[in-house]
Amino acid sequence: MNLASLLETWGDSTVLAMAGALVGFIFGLAAQRTRFCARAAVIECCDGQPGDRFSVWWLAFGACLVGVQALVLAGWLKPSDSRYIAPLGSISGAVLGGLFFGAGMILTRGCASRLLILSANGNLRALLSGLVFAVTVQASIAGWLAPARQAMAAWWPVNGGPSRDLLQLSSIGPSGGMVLALLALATGFYFFFKTHQRRWGLALGAIIAGLSIALGWGLTQAIALQSFEAVQIQSLSFSSGSAEMLMRALSTSTSPSAGFDAGLLPATFLGSLLGALAGGDFKLEGFKTENKLGHYLLGAVLMGFGAVLAGGCTVGAGMTGGSLFSLTAWLTLIAIWLGAGMAWRINRRMGWPI
Repeated sequence: MNLASLLETWGDSTVLAMAGALVGFIFGLAAQRTRFCARAAVIECCDGQPGDRFSVWWLAFGACLVGVQALVLAGWLKPSDSRYIAPLGSISGAVLGGLFFGAGMILTRGCASRLLILSANGNLRALLSGLVFAVTVQASIAGWLAPARQAMAAWWPVNGGPSRDLLQLSSIGPSGGMVLALLALATGFYFFFKTHQRRWGLALGAIIAGLSIALGWGLTQAIALQSFEAVQIQSLSFSSGSAEMLMRALSTSTSPSAGFDAGLLPATFLGSLLGALAGGDFKLEGFKTENKLGHYLLGAVLMGFGAVLAGGCTVGAGMTGGSLFSLTAWLTLIAIWLGAGMAWRINRRMGWPI
């Protein structure tokens, strides 16, 4: 059965949810087994010793860039149609949101995707932080935090289209994007085998985690081309999806229609759970005396507000948007790392657990 038949039989929403579930399951399983974590990668760099966690993150990012740019060169993906490039953006939102998000992920001991993966492994601290994150995302989209978010985003807007496309701004085009992507992947292999030597299984897991983002872009683009309805092309992102799942849990009558995100988060959770059970990593964990509940809650709020302001999280904006060489996505990724680095230094100076 081809894609057109699936769309005719099941409808756009169901097929999109199936695509999200496939991508989410692959990412959740690969990320759990490789301990994929942007926060841990930042901390290693702040310590001046980029090691295991940084090499896994960078290898996944390099694979993501190559996979997505290969789709663009083959004509199977149109970045200009994505939300990271087409609509009006905000440079102030990308920078400030990234700083807030980066600081928050240090306090919560994980970014949005990592909290979901840890929750599936039995970590109740991550589960609570994830719930607060989802509530804050919804409040920042259409609740009492929305006016502050809109005001900050309006400080420095940027037009959609070429003004948000780094490959067009630099005039290097898709071929130049592929060259940069290959350089990123090559350096990813260098850092990985410098620290992991011959652990090919771990390298494969990191590559699969990165390529799952390319898979998401490719599937939604294919569905958009086959569908008679307007379909947004997208890939992995855990901020808006978290708010959507929260609304579904609270009220089925007011929740948005099913789509890619409806399948993404549950399948990511399931993939991580399967990985934890297979690897013997599942363990119920609560708060201990040295844990700071206030830090977790504040961090979740900062991440939720920052994700909406910036247009995504470390995976959503940083990798998914960054793989299209979106100006605002790259600003967000850089700001997340800077915000996390500053928060790490403050935590160290105050003697708080990191």
